[in-house]
Amino acid sequence: MISLTPVKIAVRALQRNTMRTLLTTLGIIFGVGAVIGGVAIGNGAKSRIEEQIASLGQNVILVLSGNNSRGGVSMGFGSAGTLSKEDYEGLRKEVSGISGVSPEVRSGAQIAAGSANIQTQVIGVGEDYAGIRAWNIDNGANFTETDVKNANKVALIGQTTATTLFSEEDPVGKIIRIKTSPFIVVGVLAKKGMSMNGSDQDDIVLVPYTSAMVRLTQATSFRSFNVQAANASLVPAVQKEIADLLRQKHKILEGRDDDFIVRTQQEITEAATQTSKVMSFLLGSFASVSLVVGGIGIMNIMLVSVTERTREIGVRMAVGARGNDVLLQFLIEAIILSLVGGVLGIGCGFGLSALVKKYLELPTLVSSDSVIIAFGVSAFIGVFFGFYPARKASQLDPIEALRYE
Repeated sequence: MISLTPVKIAVRALQRNTMRTLLTTLGIIFGVGAVIGGVAIGNGAKSRIEEQIASLGQNVILVLSGNNSRGGVSMGFGSAGTLSKEDYEGLRKEVSGISGVSPEVRSGAQIAAGSANIQTQVIGVGEDYAGIRAWNIDNGANFTETDVKNANKVALIGQTTATTLFSEEDPVGKIIRIKTSPFIVVGVLAKKGMSMNGSDQDDIVLVPYTSAMVRLTQATSFRSFNVQAANASLVPAVQKEIADLLRQKHKILEGRDDDFIVRTQQEITEAATQTSKVMSFLLGSFASVSLVVGGIGIMNIMLVSVTERTREIGVRMAVGARGNDVLLQFLIEAIILSLVGGVLGIGCGFGLSALVKKYLELPTLVSSDSVIIAFGVSAFIGVFFGFYPARKASQLDPIEALRYE
């Protein structure tokens, strides 16, 4: 049976100077709390990004048009119109394994309805767009393939746009004016929330891409295509087939750079979450320094304690205590300090996460892994930094210790 006597003695020794014990554990408390809180902020950011990317729909492949340069500065993919109507028709007819495809033509425009008007984003899309994006329609209906072919002046509007223009009225069937063209509202989109870049996805107007190109932008090419694979297993094959088709249609020779880019949802997620992973690592690393500082504090106080209790150590050895008994005694005290600091630090970490979420309105997600690792590290620090003072105490000469004043 394991004796609890050394633990009881250690607790009594720590209780003799409660304030010093509390101050010694602060480094561990703040370190563990900072690690848990920092990782929670990083995980929350990653979770938010993944949710927003999931809102793009399922099995979505994004095809972006080419790269424009101004003054030698790259404007990034999507800045040049290298995707044509022929490309769109080719994707629809020649690529197998897809359940939907829609082009995008984007434009900012003044939208007016009655006396209300706003500046918002107008996107010209195909009839498959809402289905690809898993964007339900709360009221009304989607525009049809006929509307797209005939460039009819019909529109779907987001929740924010509907509220701003029509307040509590039902917008379906009402007329809105986009620039100088009147469009009939045929449906109101379900709420989507904020996008990855912080913009309101519900402040939007969707119109047939033909209507946008003819009546609003006079564009002759597309910014991007949204393609949906029939199922997840077909995504890699569809991605390759799209790239091969566009290289063929754009007459891109072997070894030459593509004037487009094809990205899967998985690739977009990995790229977007990379920043949050780095942030989590940096926050965790900086917080870990606090744990090391806390461990140094434990070592310092334990060395002071050994000096103060030299005579006590001499008495214990004189009545039969061995060096290992003294080493175990002081090691237990160091471990208790770190474990108590670890437990309080876990509470501090949860509290920090809750405060960040409430007052800074940032998403946080406390993971069980970060709690276990932080607590485990605090226990290790107790052993690591407590061993030297404990060993020093165990090697004291009993005679000299008894003479110590």
